[in-house]
Amino acid sequence: MTALVCDIDGVVLNDDRVIPGAPEFVARLVAGPMPFLFLTNYPSQTPADLRNRFLGAGIDVPAERFYTSAMATAEFLRDQSDGERKAFVIGEGALVHALYESGFVLSDTDPDFVVLGETNSYNFDMIRKAAQLIRNGARFIATNPDVAGTAGRPACGALAAPIERITGKKPFYVGKPNAIMMRAALRHLKVHSEEAWMLGDNMDTDIIAGIQSGMRTILILTGVSRTEDLARYAYRPHHVVSALAEVLPLLERVAGS
Repeated sequence: MTALVCDIDGVVLNDDRVIPGAPEFVARLVAGPMPFLFLTNYPSQTPADLRNRFLGAGIDVPAERFYTSAMATAEFLRDQSDGERKAFVIGEGALVHALYESGFVLSDTDPDFVVLGETNSYNFDMIRKAAQLIRNGARFIATNPDVAGTAGRPACGALAAPIERITGKKPFYVGKPNAIMMRAALRHLKVHSEEAWMLGDNMDTDIIAGIQSGMRTILILTGVSRTEDLARYAYRPHHVVSALAEVLPLLERVAGS
């Protein structure tokens, strides 16, 4: 059985603009037998939010086909904690919801973890409180290492920087390129790494995460990384394609060989 884990930004959408060929590609995935999952490092949207984002672009995907770094972070922290689980959270509702669903009490009183995601309301008091709690022993966890999102919007890695400088402690990032994120997604999909392919546009996150997880990888040249960038890396994607129309025929050829 072949399964596909697919990045979103730079593969299916750029901001909320559809990348050419995406509606046809996704329609074939939804109608076909291949297990698939859309994976995103950005923690601020729930699967239902992502479904609505796709619908706004004219693409219909069930909510259960989305997996986020917020969900992976909640799963990781559940595995890391015993008994009562307490966390101080800086992030949007999607991250709060994922942690709540995993049994966490959200508190700024002696939490086990400081969990940082992404928020439009980041402020001095959040930085001060997070730094204080980390200095008092809370473990510093962040959803994803990206420093900038679409249109240069500050992302989790940028928000982590002042807390890291104040405390001298680096956060543990759960999202890509951490293989923890990939393995969590594969468990969600109920497939093994040797059965799965990672399709993404970024050598520094998607492709290395897939390789480190034991997956086959496809770099698509519609987003961040370009052919000329490959010389900078000691690793390589297993395949490079220029458009989504090439992906499913490639998987069919490989499966049939």
